[in-house]
Amino acid sequence: MNLLPKSSKEFGSVDYWEKFFQQRGKKAFEWYGTYLELCGVLHKYIKPREKVLVIGCGNSELSEQLYDVGYRDIVNIDISEVVIKQMKECNATRRPQMSFLKMDMTQMEFPDASFQVVLDKGTLDAVLTDEEEKTLQQVDRMLAEVGRVLQVGGRYLCISLAQAHILKKAVGHFSREGWMVRVHQVANSQDQVLEAEPQFSLPVFAFIMTKFRPVPGSALQIFELCAQEQGKPVRLESAERLAEAVQERQQYAWLCSQLRRKARLGSVSLDLCDGDTGEPRYTLHVVDSPTVKPSRDNHFAIFIIPQGRETEWLFGMDEGRKQLAASAGFRRLITVALHRGQQYESMDHIQAELSARVMELAPAGMPSQQQVPFLSVGGDIGVRTVQHQDCSPLSGDYVIEDVQGDDKRYFRRLIFLSNRNVVQSEARLLKDVSHKAQKKRKKDRKKQRPADAEDLPAAPGQSIDKSYLCCEHHKAMIAGLALLRNPELLLEIPLALLVVGLGGGSLPLFVHDHFPKSCIDAVEIDPSMLEVATQWFGFSQSDRMKVHIADGLDYIASLAGGGEARPCYDVIMFDVDSKDPTLGMSCPPPAFVEQSFLQKVKSILTPEGVFILNLVCRDLGLKDSVLAGLKAVFPLLYVRRIEGEVNEILFCQLHPEQKLATPELLETAQALERTLRKPGRGWDDTYVLSDMLKTVKIV
Repeated sequence: MNLLPKSSKEFGSVDYWEKFFQQRGKKAFEWYGTYLELCGVLHKYIKPREKVLVIGCGNSELSEQLYDVGYRDIVNIDISEVVIKQMKECNATRRPQMSFLKMDMTQMEFPDASFQVVLDKGTLDAVLTDEEEKTLQQVDRMLAEVGRVLQVGGRYLCISLAQAHILKKAVGHFSREGWMVRVHQVANSQDQVLEAEPQFSLPVFAFIMTKFRPVPGSALQIFELCAQEQGKPVRLESAERLAEAVQERQQYAWLCSQLRRKARLGSVSLDLCDGDTGEPRYTLHVVDSPTVKPSRDNHFAIFIIPQGRETEWLFGMDEGRKQLAASAGFRRLITVALHRGQQYESMDHIQAELSARVMELAPAGMPSQQQVPFLSVGGDIGVRTVQHQDCSPLSGDYVIEDVQGDDKRYFRRLIFLSNRNVVQSEARLLKDVSHKAQKKRKKDRKKQRPADAEDLPAAPGQSIDKSYLCCEHHKAMIAGLALLRNPELLLEIPLALLVVGLGGGSLPLFVHDHFPKSCIDAVEIDPSMLEVATQWFGFSQSDRMKVHIADGLDYIASLAGGGEARPCYDVIMFDVDSKDPTLGMSCPPPAFVEQSFLQKVKSILTPEGVFILNLVCRDLGLKDSVLAGLKAVFPLLYVRRIEGEVNEILFCQLHPEQKLATPELLETAQALERTLRKPGRGWDDTYVLSDMLKTVKIV
């Protein structure tokens, strides 16, 4: 028997509801949930001795159950004569103080201020089926009548799915009247909903509109959201922000319902926010492994990513998370990233905080009492210390933070908050600069400083291990020096380099320290980055290394226009990011690989020199175009893909006859490396130049 309407407009029809209740008979129809699902909200906002009006009561048992727990002064109205007759017959003897009246809620017969609560369970949703003028006029009459029959301080408690047009109408109407508006999400009880009844992916909300005494000239509007039954209401600044917050919860509920019903949804991620501040606290990624065979204990697990390691390939990229999930051996793995700026006490505290929420994301078929394991690396939550935060006019907000790596060594990172999952620059701290040692030195400085002195770090850049390159793409770029003629002589002959893009300064600093005859010009568009590199990453200028604050495009164009007097570089390196996140190429900006500009680059490169470019391009068509453009200007082009990253390092040279086959290339790299490894040069033994060139391909 189909009891649901063919179109939403039928919800507002008297004839539809008469037919509905005749077919349904005396069986209760619990629209939007049972009393057990709603009682937490109802008891919170309705006192037992208050006089309650239930509009559009239907044959719901809600009024009866309220009556049975002590709410005796209840009046029920409905437009259906059939249902009113049914309800009178059912309750005349057992609930004598409760009344049922056939009445149109848009033209109620009660005196003004007759009730302290008007309770509406789905009636507004049933009436407000569209936004046509006739419908809106009917709803205006209904809401006006609700306001008329309520006392000052009384509440209109409306149970609704809070669809956008309904929320807009209800909130708009009552906020203009000067009422306090609160939207309260009803606790999720999907497991208790009977299979025979319709189930909604959307969560159920309660609107609590509290009538205030009108204050002439007052523009005060109060909007609040309460996300859980026992949660603290959050004050929101506008009706629009309230609507956005409700929509976020609806989208989350829809996602949960889809994850319960389907084995796989592709890549799914969401943020869980702090209930008091609204700031993101956890970022969750849901990863399904279809190849894992189901067993009793491998349905579901949660993996807590240690702080500061969320940018690693295994945790920060889709492919990495898939590999992690497959190796963990669970049908569904949820990875949890912890946000900077949030405090986390321990793994146990995180588990207690997340347990209820993550269970809503469990896969279909998981036993209800299944124990869900919380996993991590080494069983801890990692260490992240924010050393400095600031805002650059060009690069936006950024943060300098120290994080603990997998080997318990500490690393300093520069992160642009506009792209918080990408490490812009990274350097390893010296072994004696541990987290505890830093805290102790900071504490000692506080004891020694005057009371009004600022708490500035003591030479933070001095703690950097300058012999170590953290970034794999920087290692590959340095390895590209093996393409120069006679690389084993590079420590004895002058070497002119141009580096566009300073960041933390690790790349030019490494060349400066390991190649004593090198002269380096570094170009950086953002003066804030020079301050960051100097203060936090141990960078310093010298007579062999100068930083030019300029746009790399303008700087090279100016050099290229210098005629016979223009300088020529043995090596030109581009490691510059794009500030436009909408492009398919995030490094370098597209203007840096236009043919007209590449011709200028060519004009300041020595005939045997090498142009080295860090390319980060997810658009395959765009990448092919970039490679073709480079090949047109630089006939000899090598590509080195960085494993586990999007980065590709391009080595460009002018003459095809300079081409080295892989064995020759490795041999020259090894020759350079033997020179660099001589005692006293401070070369890091873990860095093998030839390894960086083993997978180089010629385009």
